[in-house]
Amino acid sequence: MTVEVLEEATGAGPVRQPAPVGAPIDPSSPSGRRANGGVRPRRPALPRPPVPAGASSGIWALVTVAALCGWFLIQVLGLGGLEQARAQHVLYAELREQLAAQTAPTGGAIEPGAPVAILSIPTLGREQVVVEGTAAGDLLSGPGHRRDTVLPGQVGVSLVYGRALTYGGPFRSITALRPGDGIEVTTGQGEFVYRVDGVRRGGDPMPTALKAGGSRLTLVTAEGQGPMAAVAPTSAVYVDATLQGEAVIGPAGRPAAVPEAEKSLKGDFSVLPMLALALQALLLSAVGVVLVRRHLPMRVLWVLAAPVLIALAWWTTDVVVQLVPNLI
Repeated sequence: MTVEVLEEATGAGPVRQPAPVGAPIDPSSPSGRRANGGVRPRRPALPRPPVPAGASSGIWALVTVAALCGWFLIQVLGLGGLEQARAQHVLYAELREQLAAQTAPTGGAIEPGAPVAILSIPTLGREQVVVEGTAAGDLLSGPGHRRDTVLPGQVGVSLVYGRALTYGGPFRSITALRPGDGIEVTTGQGEFVYRVDGVRRGGDPMPTALKAGGSRLTLVTAEGQGPMAAVAPTSAVYVDATLQGEAVIGPAGRPAAVPEAEKSLKGDFSVLPMLALALQALLLSAVGVVLVRRHLPMRVLWVLAAPVLIALAWWTTDVVVQLVPNLI
């Protein structure tokens, strides 16, 4: 039976045979089919070249270093403020108990880091617990009292340092104070009110000498100049204030001088051994993460490693900041 007779008998159209392999492509066909109905085969994808193990580890190491640098900025400018606020909460509770029990320090040799006063600046809406000592490590928790000066409220000049930018920047706004603004201080010897005399910078005339029995409080922080002033303070600035009312006498035994690390805009290089230990622990942890990442799922790896890395990075940053000038 011929094809024509079969078509007439079944009523079907002409039967198409599958296109042989290698049949020509119809250029007018938008679907990419061949002229006689065949489908154009896809070109196989080229395999990606394998990444050498050394290069992969190097990439992970660079990513880790970049993450640590980013963490440093986040901590000193952001999370450090939370750390400082928590330290202030603990110090405030400790000093309140001492004030109630009349055991707050009033002079003599005081342990660095111990709370010695509550400083309140109503104009700026600031209240801070002042600790003893002005090294960079002491100022992580709040303003610090310079140990070779009298305590606030006592006869003489009392210096209190505070950070301008990092770890909450408790003294970042003191240059906005104007003559006549009040500063209130509470110590183990009572409550004292100072009135601001003015803001003083390097090269400005020194304040007039105190009268006999007088008391002056000088707040010290850092400030910068130019477009990077907000993030790179370079010089000290002072706010002088005079006590209103009677000053008190403090116990003897104050240090005659302080180490270089406790002076304004100085870093504390005595922490270098601790920094070496912190960096070593952090490096070993990062290397461990790189080595075991091939054996654990990524999600499991980071759940296990993240708390350890964050704790070590936090500790390392706190130590590194102590090398930076203490008023920043």
